[in-house]
Amino acid sequence: MATITAAMVKELREKTGVAMMDCKKALKETDGDVDQAVKYLRERGMAKAEAKNDRATKEGLIYSYIHGNGKIGVLIEVNCETDFVANTDDFKDLCKDLAMQIAATDPIALRPEDIDPQLIESEKEIAKNKAIQEGKPEKIIEKIVAGVIEKFGKTNTLYYQEFIKDSTKDIDTVIKEAIFRLGENIQVARFARFSI
Repeated sequence: MATITAAMVKELREKTGVAMMDCKKALKETDGDVDQAVKYLRERGMAKAEAKNDRATKEGLIYSYIHGNGKIGVLIEVNCETDFVANTDDFKDLCKDLAMQIAATDPIALRPEDIDPQLIESEKEIAKNKAIQEGKPEKIIEKIVAGVIEKFGKTNTLYYQEFIKDSTKDIDTVIKEAIFRLGENIQVARFARFSI
């Protein structure tokens, strides 16, 4: 069994933002392997975050972000359970990251189920016509359309977009990691993006 040093715990905490005791436990569980400990914490964090999903989020912040050139602005409402968490730097950093994500990627909704049904029907029609023009067999056109719509939903909605700061994560994962670190349910309620 590897000896767990304070430096190892500090390194893991800096990589994950997770509490010292949780970092120490993760290092013990993974025999001092920092990379495995990161993976262990992420897996545990996702499970804990899922368990908090039903808890009420009545506090939070309305965060504003203006992009450097002054031509793009974002307002986002991010909710949590207590004003204590809403006032932490960690929560504010999350709000900033989410606002910057919206400024950069211009999502059309929070989740695929929030997209306007008329827009989905229009995208289906376009995908179907394209498949027909490409001479795809009739029996697979429906599957092609379903695949196109699934991809459209994921690339155009905030929760499923690839995080601009770390392409190994989507925004849903970024929020779940914050839930694990902060110990409260966190939800994006709404956003608006303005551009000139």
